[in-house]
Amino acid sequence: MPTLSDPIEMLRPPVLRFGAGQIDRLADWMSQQGYRNPVVVADPVNAARLQVLGLGQVNCFGTVVPEPNIDNLNAAVNAADGADCVIGFGGGSAMDLAKLVAVMAGQNVTLGDISGPHRAPPRRLGLVQIPTTAGTGSEVGTRALVTDPGTQAKIATESQHMLADLAIVDPALTYSVPPFVTAATGVDAMAHCVEAFTSKRAHTIIDSYALQGIELVGKYLRRAVEDGSDAEARAGLSLAALYGGVCLGPVNTTAGHAVAYPLGTRHHLAHGIANALIFPHVLALNAPAAADKTQAICNALGFDANGSQAVLAGANEFCEALGLDMRLRAHGVPEDDLPAMATEAHAIRRLLDWNPVDLSVADIQSIYRAAY
Repeated sequence: MPTLSDPIEMLRPPVLRFGAGQIDRLADWMSQQGYRNPVVVADPVNAARLQVLGLGQVNCFGTVVPEPNIDNLNAAVNAADGADCVIGFGGGSAMDLAKLVAVMAGQNVTLGDISGPHRAPPRRLGLVQIPTTAGTGSEVGTRALVTDPGTQAKIATESQHMLADLAIVDPALTYSVPPFVTAATGVDAMAHCVEAFTSKRAHTIIDSYALQGIELVGKYLRRAVEDGSDAEARAGLSLAALYGGVCLGPVNTTAGHAVAYPLGTRHHLAHGIANALIFPHVLALNAPAAADKTQAICNALGFDANGSQAVLAGANEFCEALGLDMRLRAHGVPEDDLPAMATEAHAIRRLLDWNPVDLSVADIQSIYRAAY
């Protein structure tokens, strides 16, 4: 069990601006810092609304893809030639690429040179992160993930040099997110909090952020799905995602994300829905090993935690009430790939080693079959 005296290190952007309308302060900050040639890293949807940044004509790499791979990263790095600041504008994929672009541009390094922990060089460019979904919390973190197209494995890079100079969390930027994406990314934000809360390396400080994040999702996610213009609900979810990002730094995720990753890398499910599909099963499986914390999670989400089956049923119902089809087969995952997915997920030791329950390949395959 974690104690208050356990050591912990928490890194945060030196400037974090939260609240509706905060995007309007970006241009002044850029001017104050002397940045005159920024490049925006965005997905096509956000690349089509660059005017909200208030920067006028601005260079943009606007083809970030879901679950970006090394080719997508290298194209983004090339697009940043001559830039003095990188702006990540979008969901976790855009912000993760922005982090990597900021440390790679002009440095003559490859992803292989910097992947892993603490290998990235000090960046020469400024870095701003602006989330447009309430999901990953990547805006406050130091990690980035891209997929190796050859192995279909996610490559993790972590460095304090990938921490943003400025993070702007403006809930108004999420109003246009459609219900399905709102639901899936909201469950992803909650999963960050839940997995950190129940992790073997959980910490009392992080537990406070985690539980608040879960409570915010329980209170606001369904409201935001039902009415995307609900300003209070959108702000609550943006804060939940931010808290989830806080949890990722010193603690990180566990089995839920490890089991979800092959759904994205092998079958191109978006990160949010992949984690939503797995969340109820891992929560229930971990319940006996984290009984008190599971009870707190279920209370926050409004369902009963009296036994693993009740946890599984309650978590499934919570997600289904958001309009999510919780069957893997409904999302195009082929049944004959479940064994290979289980083997691949089991190899993600950087996450699985911290899960409260040790999972075998057979255990993971059972999760997939139960979710199928």
